[in-house]
Amino acid sequence: MRVVIMTAGSRGDVAPYTGLGAGLARSGHEVTLATHGLFAPLAAGSGVRFHPTPVDPHAVSHSDRGRGLHASTTGIGKLLRAASMARSAAEEMTDALVRAARGADIVLAAGAVAPLGRAIAEGLSLPSLGLFLQPQHPTREFGAPMLGGRSLGTLGNHLGGRAVISAVDQVYTQAMHRLRTRHGMALRGPSASRRAHERAHWPVLHGFSERVVPRPEDWRPGLDIAGYWWPHDTRTLPGELEEFLAAGPPPVFVGLGSATVPDPGHLSAEIVRALRAAGLRGIVQQGWAGLTAHSGDDAVITVGDVPHALLFPRTAAVVHHAGAGTTGAVLRAGVPTIPVPVQFDGGFWAARLVALGTAPCAVPLRRLTAGTLAPALRRATGEPRHRARAGELARGLAGEDGVAPVLAALDRLTR
Repeated sequence: MRVVIMTAGSRGDVAPYTGLGAGLARSGHEVTLATHGLFAPLAAGSGVRFHPTPVDPHAVSHSDRGRGLHASTTGIGKLLRAASMARSAAEEMTDALVRAARGADIVLAAGAVAPLGRAIAEGLSLPSLGLFLQPQHPTREFGAPMLGGRSLGTLGNHLGGRAVISAVDQVYTQAMHRLRTRHGMALRGPSASRRAHERAHWPVLHGFSERVVPRPEDWRPGLDIAGYWWPHDTRTLPGELEEFLAAGPPPVFVGLGSATVPDPGHLSAEIVRALRAAGLRGIVQQGWAGLTAHSGDDAVITVGDVPHALLFPRTAAVVHHAGAGTTGAVLRAGVPTIPVPVQFDGGFWAARLVALGTAPCAVPLRRLTAGTLAPALRRATGEPRHRARAGELARGLAGEDGVAPVLAALDRLTR
């Protein structure tokens, strides 16, 4: 079968689909990953074809509008700003996604582009399936992840989830108009299309484990949890990093992935002071935040992009921005963690890590100082229960196969 996987966003919104695509390719499917051209190297050697789409998410995140997200102090405020930014990007990507789908037998749409991918599939009379990395459908059991995940009570949680869906619908209004006018597709508007697909129980598989987020009991049929899709990554660790690891006890990894921060220099200094106060060695990842560790000694090293699957198991703990992909990587590694939620679903995953017992606490970015991070580091590395719980979860995840449910869903949809 010719399968196209559509996604958009940061690296964490793309990397899991390289592993899923590789698994589908090993089973005989011809898989194409359609996403931002910036991420073409992620698919190299995976057996997955790559179809580039416009928009550079790195440039967007570092633009004035991207950095403006830090000015919003509420989840709904950040969501509305992000939705405004995403409208033009969605329309800009539309033509490339249509071209990718024209050669396919089925469309698999990531949560970030689900309304658009589903509409393109409908316009081309193709079956489609949702592949989500976060729980996006409303539930009374927890707060909407994209609003930070804080519980507002059963009714508030449900209404918050509906508000997120409505905001996402508005992102794709212009893109849907483009499908109708430029590509001649007879389509309903985003909200009407979503309601029709919900009534038809449009299938969605979620790329995380029920050990981490149990399936909500009030979800409709067709919303299922598959298990994690681990990124395809054949890189090795740089020689300098291998030497650092060998030179002393396991260090702490600190990285914020694709998140940006208002003042990288100040934050970097606070991180180094926290590591020094906790008596720990550290690996600071530059990332999109531009962190750089200047410790004046050999106890801290700065690195670029490195494979998490190889590095994390060799650390004493991992400090991270609590994105869905990095959260999965930390759980897979079986090490203690300190989540530093920055925005959107970071708060949700941070709360899950604390509830699971792998993290002693969360330290939100706006409150991160040497004084708050150092005691959290001492707890994460000094209290054995966090490592024990992390190891227990990692052993459970190792026995799961997130690709198999997707293969089964493809069979059902194309019989």
